[in-house]
Amino acid sequence: MGQKVNPTGFRLGNTFTWKSRWFADAKSYSNQVIEDYKLRQHLLAKLSNAGVVQIDIDRSITTIKVTLYVSRPGVVIGKGGANLEDVKKDIERILNVSKQKKDKVRVDVKVEEIKKPDLSAKLVAERIADQLIKRYPHRRAVTQALEKVMTAGAEGVKIALSGRIGGSEIARSEKYFQGKVPTQTLRANIDYFQAPARTRSGYVGIKVWIYKGEVV
Repeated sequence: MGQKVNPTGFRLGNTFTWKSRWFADAKSYSNQVIEDYKLRQHLLAKLSNAGVVQIDIDRSITTIKVTLYVSRPGVVIGKGGANLEDVKKDIERILNVSKQKKDKVRVDVKVEEIKKPDLSAKLVAERIADQLIKRYPHRRAVTQALEKVMTAGAEGVKIALSGRIGGSEIARSEKYFQGKVPTQTLRANIDYFQAPARTRSGYVGIKVWIYKGEVV
């Protein structure tokens, strides 16, 4: 079961919490879900150079709070906070705050720095994907990633590649381990992400599990 269930969804409500936190009635629920999706896709594309790890959205009657977890906060804030104001305007446009009275609904944008980017499964997977696209040797890329993750303080890491690895004619799967990664322990803090790498030979899927220890 551990290989078939998303590690984050498996622990949702127990070890991890939801990334969107709000309540809506039956009529507005679907619209707010779509708004959250569009907002995340827009911010991920616009702030691709900032190393966005996670975007949390908290809605209340009077406040919409968006928290950006990034590895390079200076890219998001910009000189004198200019970029942050642009991000805030985009959030107001996508979430239709401009149509409402702004004195009733306030948008609050908060930027949190990820101090150890090598412990983020998303950043590790995206870095490996970029290396594979640039025809970097896959074993060397994975080995370097394993060493960086363990050096950053992880208790275990697992990386899986699947597809036409190294431009091979036949697709295959390869798994690399270092340390321990418990798949069934609910209190285990496991960061998981999967990313595709569109190489010249075809797609290569990348999955990264990073075990950071147990949550007390």
